[in-house]
Amino acid sequence: MTIDIDGRTIGPGHAPYIIAELSANHNGNIETALQIIKEAKKAGADAIKLQTYRPDTITLDSDLPDFQITEGLWKGRTLYELYEWAHTPWEWHQALFEHARKLGITIFSSPFDTTAVDLLEELGAPAYKIASFEAVDLTLIEYVAKTGKPMIISTGMADAEEIQEAIDAAQGAGCKQLAILHCVSGYPAPPEDYNLRTIPDMIERFGLVTGLSDHTIDNTTAITSVALGASLIEKHFTLDRNGGGPDDSFSLEPADLAALCRDSKTAWQALGRVDYGRKSSEQGNAQFRRSLYFIKDLKAGDVITEDAVRSVRPGYGLSPKLWSKLVGRTAAIDIDANTPTDFTCVKKG
Repeated sequence: MTIDIDGRTIGPGHAPYIIAELSANHNGNIETALQIIKEAKKAGADAIKLQTYRPDTITLDSDLPDFQITEGLWKGRTLYELYEWAHTPWEWHQALFEHARKLGITIFSSPFDTTAVDLLEELGAPAYKIASFEAVDLTLIEYVAKTGKPMIISTGMADAEEIQEAIDAAQGAGCKQLAILHCVSGYPAPPEDYNLRTIPDMIERFGLVTGLSDHTIDNTTAITSVALGASLIEKHFTLDRNGGGPDDSFSLEPADLAALCRDSKTAWQALGRVDYGRKSSEQGNAQFRRSLYFIKDLKAGDVITEDAVRSVRPGYGLSPKLWSKLVGRTAAIDIDANTPTDFTCVKKG
């Protein structure tokens, strides 16, 4: 159960794939966007992700109540105003793609309609991400699937039935490499809303590479998800959380992203496999274990009495559990005090 994006294998048995979401954090400045890509690469992210839409491709220019944002970060704007403010101009895309490729970081995007997919195909996007709010747009999912590229579907706000419908649409239209992300579509989202135990259930239920789209304000939730099977982690990324842009306040800054890249890999390495054997890092600590030592001199033929053997550190003698099998036996050779016990020192029987 793996997918491959731009030569990187993603799935169980591989280090978590970290996606830095540029989103609206360029704040209308292409130089900021270019710097964000550079910093994502520097931090160790596997990919930088854009959002490809224009306000007219995602909503309608209307002041009617349906289109008003009345609460949250973007309160007081219409949907059209928000997306006009937040969108990444299409004329920037080629420069952003070229910059990322020059730096050696994978770049792809979330398209929000078919014209966006067409643009991204012209740019050679290696994969596609379906945003949570578009997970119910089965026509868009099918259109993306027909590109033959890997697809990641974020599942915020979707119930199990809607997730299955999105999966069926993608696979039915030819998608061979599909991943899904557990997500809470709150900006920011409180950790207690994430219910990370959902991730192993998703893996079992849907049988796909599964990850996390994390909108909490630190890395704890993301790191924890690795222990529960997350193979991908997506986080919004900015140069400055106080930058004043639409998504800045709930995005990671460069030091935070570097910590995520480092610590998620550490968490994955620590999972390892089921292993009750002595580990390489423990080999030098045998002296701190207890074992049985002779604590008095014995001559060959002497009976080993209780006061001749003691459980002490270090751990180079017989295990303490063998004490009763040693006491009462006869020494086969002369034995010096303060030497480790060994059955070769005693007579058989």
